[in-house]
Amino acid sequence: MSSNFKPVPVAHPDPARAAGFYRLAIVGAGTLKGKEVAEVLGDRNFPSLDIKLLDDNESLGQLESVGDEVSFIQSVRSEHFEKIDFTFFASDQECTRQNWKKAHTAGSAIVDLSYALENEPGAEVKSPWIQRQLGQSLTPELQPGPAVVAHPAAVVLALLLLRLRKAGAVERVVATVFEPASEHGQKGMDELHEQTVNLLSFQPLPKKVFDAQVAFNMVARYGEHSVPPLNTVESRVLRHYQRIAGKDAPPLSLLLLQAPIFHGHALTLHVEMEETVEIDGVSKALAGERVSITALAEESPSNVNAAGQGDVLVSIQADTSLANGLWLWAAWDNLRIAAATAVACAENMDATRPIGKIQ
Repeated sequence: MSSNFKPVPVAHPDPARAAGFYRLAIVGAGTLKGKEVAEVLGDRNFPSLDIKLLDDNESLGQLESVGDEVSFIQSVRSEHFEKIDFTFFASDQECTRQNWKKAHTAGSAIVDLSYALENEPGAEVKSPWIQRQLGQSLTPELQPGPAVVAHPAAVVLALLLLRLRKAGAVERVVATVFEPASEHGQKGMDELHEQTVNLLSFQPLPKKVFDAQVAFNMVARYGEHSVPPLNTVESRVLRHYQRIAGKDAPPLSLLLLQAPIFHGHALTLHVEMEETVEIDGVSKALAGERVSITALAEESPSNVNAAGQGDVLVSIQADTSLANGLWLWAAWDNLRIAAATAVACAENMDATRPIGKIQ
């Protein structure tokens, strides 16, 4: 997006920052995404001196572990953003909109996992994995706007389709993505669980999140009172795919379905190549960092065996009715990939953080 983003000078000399350490804040620390961000920060050994855990009233006082440390979740207040280098917004969109400018004004870089800021001037939808895949320079901006974490389904689609071009020209792509309840946070997970239990005991179904039956069911739309509607999420995936993959990426037709699963995305991808290609060639093109190709039936990708992994699990088979056609079946941990993307965004922004005092 065009940049009307106004930089805010940072005015805090900090010996810890001069030594290469950062102070972080996670807004929405009690959410599924917030907990995953904290875990990925520990796994990546992100050079943090201090991590503030912030959230709304529902999680205040709750204990959460960050690496080897245990911290209390505090309320979201302006003073909690003082001397913070990076703020991860893993909260709901309303909380992000209410608080991100407080963090920005205090001099913090912003990483948004809620998608609330994607239309803000100066904000950019980002996926460092895809930037590397495209060979784009990761040269840091001196005054970056908010980094909006690309939707994990868009990241996976872009990664697979950009790599697939190494096997040959792609003519047509049709994808069906199966959405898990965890994309709606803990409330979505709880409602799917309650619906499942209530159906088995012949009780009325709770429908505050989906406004539809999702337990033991597959739907292409939610009820009219659900926020956001499923087609809004589908549009976001397509929009993020186009932004991160670039104008030369294969065109994509997409259908998003709500699946009766708690956690983990899955997709089926039908690809028409311009010419017939060998499965071995496609496997070699797709394999590499972040993608694991499976062959044996017992290793077939599923949202269960993808849980907790940072890789996308993929299996490939030929389309028996179309000589130049391929089927891909893939699964990945949606929360892990979103959190890994967020932390990678922060890692790419570290050179923008001032050492010492800026006048």
